[in-house]
Amino acid sequence: MNLTVARITARALLGRRRFLLLVPLPILVIGLTILAKAVAPDSADQWGLAIINGLGIHVLLPIVALIVGTAVLGAEIDDGTIVHILAKPLHRREIILAKLAVAVAVTVVVSAVPMFIAGAVAVSPRYGLGLVVGCVIGSLAYCSFFVLLSLLTRRPVLLGLLYVLLWESLLTNLLSSTRVLSVAHYSIAVAESVGGSPHLLTTRVSVPLALVMTGVFTLVGTLLAIDRLRSFTLTGETS
Repeated sequence: MNLTVARITARALLGRRRFLLLVPLPILVIGLTILAKAVAPDSADQWGLAIINGLGIHVLLPIVALIVGTAVLGAEIDDGTIVHILAKPLHRREIILAKLAVAVAVTVVVSAVPMFIAGAVAVSPRYGLGLVVGCVIGSLAYCSFFVLLSLLTRRPVLLGLLYVLLWESLLTNLLSSTRVLSVAHYSIAVAESVGGSPHLLTTRVSVPLALVMTGVFTLVGTLLAIDRLRSFTLTGETS
């Protein structure tokens, strides 16, 4: 991984207006959790399912990963500055790994902090820690997929939203057999295991399967992104 590319990417990402889009959802998750705890302190099993599972795992985590994952390379492709990186004697592997590392780190921080607070307020600090680990798992898989998506299409955000809304939020809830290919359920399985499940999160995906599939998503997404970046010419077009 090239640290210079990582620093440039982090500085550009945190300085863009797009980063402001990351602020509302974490605040909403924390605010709703504190409000619900104050109004119904003994009913966390009811409101926790909607806030932590519905809003946190199925909305906050994938949306943050989508915004960040498509921005670390997509913004440079859109404005043409990708040519400056490609013109340098850098292995495409170094570029992708640096971009992916920044995307995962930012996604983890933005999603895990509010999820920890929500879990600690709703149940216990241990449960909050479980949600943090779940966010790390989800961030790895989601960011690998969304970085790749930014290299495959000029509308990665739109396609990413369709994936999150149709697959992660709709089909996996209607058809239990699809959960084996759901990143959200990988996060839930690990969070339950680490945090000690109080039944606020539900999934039939086992922890070993969740870890294996997270590794598959991350590895395949990264390798395909490296291969795709090799096909870019200095004009920013793909062959």
